[in-house]
Amino acid sequence: MAREGGSQLRGAELRRHILLAAKNVFLETGFERASMDAVAASAGTSKRSLYAHFESKDKLFLAVLDLVRELYLGKLMTPDVYAADPVEAVALFCGRFQQLLTWEPQARTCRLCISAAERLPDSAKAYYEAMFAVMYARLAGYLAAQYKIASPEAAALAEDLVGRTVLPRVFRVLLKAEPAIEEMPGAEATVENVELEPIRRVVSAALGSRA
Repeated sequence: MAREGGSQLRGAELRRHILLAAKNVFLETGFERASMDAVAASAGTSKRSLYAHFESKDKLFLAVLDLVRELYLGKLMTPDVYAADPVEAVALFCGRFQQLLTWEPQARTCRLCISAAERLPDSAKAYYEAMFAVMYARLAGYLAAQYKIASPEAAALAEDLVGRTVLPRVFRVLLKAEPAIEEMPGAEATVENVELEPIRRVVSAALGSRA
């Protein structure tokens, strides 16, 4: 049974505990079949306590996406932490992005958001902004600073690089044409279970002449 009541800190701990349990319930059953009863049971708390934190399943789902965003961005980091050389930093950053998006739970989360998009368009938008828009912004900001280019050009370059190095595999995994990564990505700025050489070739061709 989850601890309830007490100080504000314990209340925050309970809220996060519920969100982690809800994330698993949504992934296992899908949005439509997930119920507040199932979430309360999984979290080991009462429905009364659950509704005290989240007044509806829709709001609970949006809060779960906020949690996913927090966990994801903490593991993605920014290009500068991957390498001192800009070309290698961008290649590894794109590789890490691919790794995170093709990890099985993340791929399932993406499918879940797509399936819920008609009912909860805000959830799909929130997921896009969390998983893609922030990544594009981080990469574009790095490119603008490293290569002294204007923000619109940097944004276009970032989208082009991601489109050629990340998205093809992501789409194959989402459609189950290729297996997802089973191993959970670590917290360090490392890239695993990704073919980096093709990414390096694309990035080097695009950025090599800008050095």
